[in-house]
Amino acid sequence: MRDLISTEWLANHLSDPDICILDCSWHMPATKRSAKAEFDFLHIPGAQFFDLDAISDTESKLPHMMPSAEKFGFEVGKLGAGNAKRIICYDSVGLFSAARAWWMFKTFGHANVAVLDGGLKKWLAEERETRSDANVLNTVGSFWARLDRSKVISIEEMPNTKAQIIDARSPTRFRGEEPEPRKGVKPGHIPGAKNVHYASLLHNNGTLRHPNDLASIFKKAKVSLDKPIVTSCGSGVTAAIITLALTELGAGDLKLYDGSWAEWGASGREISTGG
Repeated sequence: MRDLISTEWLANHLSDPDICILDCSWHMPATKRSAKAEFDFLHIPGAQFFDLDAISDTESKLPHMMPSAEKFGFEVGKLGAGNAKRIICYDSVGLFSAARAWWMFKTFGHANVAVLDGGLKKWLAEERETRSDANVLNTVGSFWARLDRSKVISIEEMPNTKAQIIDARSPTRFRGEEPEPRKGVKPGHIPGAKNVHYASLLHNNGTLRHPNDLASIFKKAKVSLDKPIVTSCGSGVTAAIITLALTELGAGDLKLYDGSWAEWGASGREISTGG
């Protein structure tokens, strides 16, 4: 299965018995939006709600950090996900938090997972079918998860990495020109990091740009696709959009810094500001 699928493809496969559709919508706290309430009001037929904050290490002080393999397998199994299933992740914005869920499945060893390009935003624009009723599962799925450490990097490993670091936050946040949304987190970026704002990789309708355009954006940022790369952002969500785009371009040696700036910016470690 490709890592990115079209709304047309999903519309033609909604009734496939091996499909598991997950609404992985998540919103920044400042928006005051409830992803679950929005899901209950309207979602793609057959979808279940993937709660990014609940399916995480809830004992960590950092937001939505990766859970244990056991917890992930148990929680997604309750949503009908199984190792034999084709998992489709989407979100209401277009392409935002769905990439994080996609990366989580990949990191827990499930290759058969894809992001819906354009998400619910494009689905609604095309006036496709939606539901507001709950999709009651007759049986839960069986999902065995195993953490692939090659896809994630910790703060302890970051200072010694030889990989290129790409920060997905906005240029003003990257340069430290605006306060961080989380208390106790200083503005700025990891020394040596390069800035590729995740929004620059997307069309206005929430779909990922053409590979040629993506390649040009990374080239302009002086990112070498044939060298190791670590993606980062505010809390590990939009970093996965960078990871998805790089995957579409065939880059292979990719890690995501799970703690991202929420961790680094509050850790007392060295910080850079400016361009």
